Amino acid sequence: MTAIKENEERENHLRDEIVVDCYNEEEQAMGWHCYLEDHLRTPFQALCTAARRISPLQAGEAVTVTGMAPEDDCRHEMFVMIRWQERTLGVPLAQLEGIDVDEETAQALAGWHYWMARGYDL
Repeated sequence: MTAIKENEERENHLRDEIVVDCYNEEEQAMGWHCYLEDHLRTPFQALCTAARRISPLQAGEAVTVTGMAPEDDCRHEMFVMIRWQERTLGVPLAQLEGIDVDEETAQALAGWHYWMARGYDL
């Protein structure tokens, strides 16, 4: 069961702009990676909204997103590179919310969060 209701406009955007002509999970992952790489205006500030076992971030922690993680790291989930404790590392994009980001970045983030909340897989 999905956490949020279907949004027809967002579904059309996902289908027509992000995963268009994608026939399997690997192609969907590449579609998402390319879309996010093109639409996230980095660097930007982000807030961790939820802790995850695979990430060192704690809820409420602010970070600077510097770009997308390499394609090989994004085969099953989208990761972004952040500056954290004088290091650069990848964390799941799903756990981050943009802070005062431009409209294009906000739309890209909202699209990925929607995809995850609907329970779609890569």
